[in-house]
Amino acid sequence: MIEIKDCVMRFDDVNAVDCISVDIPEGSCYGLLGSNGAGKSTILRMLAGIYRPVSGSVRIDDEDVYDNIKIKEKVFYISDETIQFSDMTLGAMRNYYALFYRSFDKALFEKLVGAVGLPLDKKLHEFSKGMKRQAVVICGIACRPKYLLLDEALDGLDPTMRLMVKKMMIDAMMDRDMTIVFSSHNLNEIDEFCDRVGLLHCGKLVFDRELDNVKGDIIKVQTAFDREVTAEDLPEIDVLHIEKTGSITYIIAKGGSEKIRAAVEKHSPKMYDEIRLTLEEIFVYEMEGLGYDSSALDK
Repeated sequence: MIEIKDCVMRFDDVNAVDCISVDIPEGSCYGLLGSNGAGKSTILRMLAGIYRPVSGSVRIDDEDVYDNIKIKEKVFYISDETIQFSDMTLGAMRNYYALFYRSFDKALFEKLVGAVGLPLDKKLHEFSKGMKRQAVVICGIACRPKYLLLDEALDGLDPTMRLMVKKMMIDAMMDRDMTIVFSSHNLNEIDEFCDRVGLLHCGKLVFDRELDNVKGDIIKVQTAFDREVTAEDLPEIDVLHIEKTGSITYIIAKGGSEKIRAAVEKHSPKMYDEIRLTLEEIFVYEMEGLGYDSSALDK
């Protein structure tokens, strides 16, 4: 199990991670959402033992991660960059990781390499971006870690490669209860892959919830009133966005279906329809509520 408690990570006078607490159960897939600079990569690097928190703790299987060889052998971190492998061949990467991970499975490595058709004797700087990602993910899965950390690791993959990499990860999860924590700007991937998500903004944790609860708590309502209704008229719910188009009023609010319907029906609507939002829409409206939205360009 991963436990992050009251964790602070500071660079100069900026808190990249600001008093965050999260528990990630074994065998789950956890998605980190957030704007650029929200703290997602910093959290992954603390879980990998690259950064040591200024205060608080980052623990895996009841032990601190930083400077802990036994725990680090259970963790494989895939950065959003692959430049560090540029002068290595895939064969050299296999030999390198086999030195540090006693669990490295050469037969699994050969199977995965054969499935995607990557050359073993070609240096990574000669690979396409997608091929580099495949190479590192293959090494990660062949190490048979208990915890796989991915920072935008599927970025740059074409649809076929993306499906192949996701199948590798799903097979690894099913085979040995591997826990995956990953950040992605592709919210459709998080939507289809994760069972729990955390939303970060400016180093703080906005929410940490089961994905089904996130999608059930925020609802878009299509309605119509005899008079103008604003967010101030709906104090019982947390209105993230409200706009009127012609005679129709659209309300995006948090609070759950029953609570939102009760608040709207106090104003005698002529109609009431609920529309389930995608994770991407939920992210946009949550961030808009925090003052992070495209309207800033119009100011």
